[in-house]
Amino acid sequence: MKKIEATIRPGKLDEVKEALNKSGINGLTVMQVIGHGKQKGHTQVYRGQEYSVYLLPKVKVEVVVRDELVDVVTGIIADAARTGQIGDGKIFVSTVEDVIRIRTGERGETAL
Repeated sequence: MKKIEATIRPGKLDEVKEALNKSGINGLTVMQVIGHGKQKGHTQVYRGQEYSVYLLPKVKVEVVVRDELVDVVTGIIADAARTGQIGDGKIFVSTVEDVIRIRTGERGETAL
């Protein structure tokens, strides 16, 4: 099993969720996060004062899938989240040792 973590623009969350739903991927976790990559933030003006914002709002989406679905799911997320502009985000894939469904005690892929 693999865990796919995608950090994306907040405005792209609905598109990503809909695309995953259409392909049968129902379980996901969403968190609001802040950070920066190559963007390094931006400058804003508030009440006549200019200030820099170094940490930008992003959304982190986590999905755990069977190994054979990794390429499909990462492709769906990348296509739905892409704007072509700097700051579109990143996708990380890592191995999951085990999954346990708390309600039933099921383990492994059956718990997904």
